[in-house]
Amino acid sequence: MTTMKLVRSFSPLIVFSLLLLLTSSTTSRASLVDDACTSFAASHADIGYAYCVRFFQSDEGSATADRYGLAAIAVKISAATARGTAKRIADLQDMERDKRRKDCLSACGEVYDSAVDSLDEAAKGIASRSADGLRDAVTVLSAALDTPDTCEDGFRELGLASPLVAEDEEFSKESAIALGVTSALSPPS
Repeated sequence: MTTMKLVRSFSPLIVFSLLLLLTSSTTSRASLVDDACTSFAASHADIGYAYCVRFFQSDEGSATADRYGLAAIAVKISAATARGTAKRIADLQDMERDKRRKDCLSACGEVYDSAVDSLDEAAKGIASRSADGLRDAVTVLSAALDTPDTCEDGFRELGLASPLVAEDEEFSKESAIALGVTSALSPPS
């Protein structure tokens, strides 16, 4: 009987301790997003802290992710955007009749397909958690970051309005976050 009384008296304490532990764990993980976004925004004021936080909040896994997990999530979100943009480009190409615009769209399709490949390679490098893998991830993410400018340059050079401005701007922001978060993991070369 005394054992039961002892267990009952500790039950609220155990429940409270577990709640405290769970809350502090979630808070700690949330502060990883806060820390990552604060660091990112310090060197990317044009994108900013609030955008970075919303970016990570769009994936529920970021609430419990470690630093490597945040990098993987950033790459995953960016890859999904690149795939969606590549699909939109293909749809626009199918409808386009002007050869110059169609050629620009074709070039954009190629660079976005390449960006998808780069992002897939970056995901593997992050997953390896090795110094070489992280360096490779940073390298391919740097290449992917150029995708929107390369796409827009083709339209600009011909004096044409790009139908991909919004997509290019979004991918530019997302890939910058992916690169920034991954770079923070990578040892200096």
